[in-house]
This record gives sequence, structure tokens and C-alpha cells, in this order.
Amino acid sequence: MRLSVLDQSPISAGSTCADALRNSIDLARHAERLGYSRYWVAEHHATPMLACASPEVLISAIGAATATIRIGSGGVMLPHYSPLKVAENFSMLSGLYGERIDLAIGRAPGSDPITAYALQRDRRTAGPDDFPDQLTELLAYVNDAMPVTHRFARLTKLPGGAVRPDVWLLGSSPQSGVWAAELGLPYAFADFINPVGGTDIAAHYRTHYVPSPEHPKPRVIAAVWALCADTDEEAARLAASSRMAFTLFLQGRLIPVPPVETALQFVEEHPAEVDALGRRRRWLVGSAATVKPGIEEVAAEYGADEVMIVTITFDHAARRRSYELLAHAFGLAR
Repeated sequence: MRLSVLDQSPISAGSTCADALRNSIDLARHAERLGYSRYWVAEHHATPMLACASPEVLISAIGAATATIRIGSGGVMLPHYSPLKVAENFSMLSGLYGERIDLAIGRAPGSDPITAYALQRDRRTAGPDDFPDQLTELLAYVNDAMPVTHRFARLTKLPGGAVRPDVWLLGSSPQSGVWAAELGLPYAFADFINPVGGTDIAAHYRTHYVPSPEHPKPRVIAAVWALCADTDEEAARLAASSRMAFTLFLQGRLIPVPPVETALQFVEEHPAEVDALGRRRRWLVGSAATVKPGIEEVAAEYGADEVMIVTITFDHAARRRSYELLAHAFGLAR
């Protein structure tokens, strides 16, 4: 089974956004050495917990620091942008780094409503809900498939030349699976955001898949949250930082990733709130012997070709160690 990394560039308390971005580059090098298949970076705005507001900028730095691992967005939040600008950005990345580039597209804002509004170029009215049209236009640029009669037909001559990024659709709801199937796109489902009904969505996607020239067969990635340590007890202790941060996030209170001791105290003082988070999200936490069967179960449930791992810890070394233990457990090729 292929394993990959989804990096949200976590910012730990007492560190800076720049530290988090440098950690992302370091982790990408580490993941490549360990044998992970691809490394995607997420887009988030105006949060003290997650650093990457511009995936294409971070992808370029990671591309320069690596040689073989696939790299890309997980994802670009298309409603904020012009499809042509996104196509040009990722065409340039493909020109620089060849066929390693993935362009995974999301519909979510990656922010709160005020930030999403601030990202709009035209603020006279609310942004239109035209994601399917945006996605269709983007694919026409990337695949050089704009109808010759279209007024944008000549714009498919992108700066990166003949090498084009591989386009994926991200999702955590039924509608995203419908669009991915209709457009013949590979599909990455965010189980770490919404595990409820995800397997049914993936099954519907496969059943209704319409082959495309770029992707004759359906492909599914299941993205899960996992944290691995040398023992179950140590993993549970390290996971307290994320449990505290995400419990507060769901209450609208945004903080950097807290130190473990601070988080353990929070978990002890707010057991009901933390337990509620556990019921809403799937957490795979423990030693490699504990976490590996959980990942395999998720892959089987989704019929996934690949599992993408999201891990957040306060200490960067602990995050590196988590990915290292999983790579060894699955026998990834270095």
C-alpha cells in the first residue's frame, strides 16, 4: 500500500510561522528518504495554528529541496482564485519540477467567512457559488482542451509547456464525489475532517465514474489523522496537543499547537469537550503495531489505492518520528 503525507504546516506555541514552513521543507526531505509516495501541503488563512497560506509558494521550495517524491497542493481553494491564475502557477511548477506536480483542488474556504471575504477581489457583492464552472475552466486550461470557439481558447498555452500537473479533487461531502466521478478526476477524501459516510461517498464515486483521457480508472486517496510513537502511552501523551488545539478550534478559539504538558492539563480539566471531539473525528494514535492495522482498515473501507497521513505534534522531532515509524511498519522502499 502507498502512503503519503498531507502537511498542514503546524505552528507550535513559542515558534513562528517561518519556523513552521522550514519544518515543512525538512519533513518533505525526510518523507522522501523514507519512501512516501507524495507530499501535499494545505491552504489555510488567518489562523495562528497553520502556516501555509500559499501552497504554490511552499511547493516550489519543497521541489527545490527534493528530487523524486511527488509534490502538490492539498489543496488549492479554488473559489478564491481565477482558474487561469491557478493553471499558470501549477504549469510553472510543472515546468520546474516535471511530472512530480499534483494540483489537488478544494471548494472549502480554508478560513472563516470574514477572511474569505477579504480574499475576494470584488467585494461589492458576495462571491458567486460557481465552483463547477471554475473547475471545468481550470481543467480546460490544464488539459489544453478549451473549445476552439471559446474566447479563452488561446490561453491554454501555459508557461510550463507540455508538462502538465495531475489534477485531483478533494472532498469531505457527497457532492465532491459526484463532481469527481462526472469529470473523470482522481478523488482524495478527507476522512480526518468527516469520517461519517465517507466510505459510501467513495463507493458512489467508483460506481458512477466516467473515464477521462487523463484518468481511465477511478483512484481514491483516504486522508486520515494518525500519530505514531514508540509506545501507545507516549503517542497518547503527544496527541494531547492536537486534542486541545482542535477542541478549541471547534469552539472558534484559534491557538498555536500547545506544549504537551499544557495540553495534558487541558484534557484532564475538560474531559467531556475532548471526548466530544473524539466522537466527531477518527484519531489513529499509538505505537506502530497499534496504528498500522487502523490505517489498513481505513484503506479497506474506502477501497483506497493510497492513504495520506496528517500528523500534528507540538515537537517537530516527534512528528518526524511518527512518519518514520509508519514507514518502517509498512516497509516503504527508501
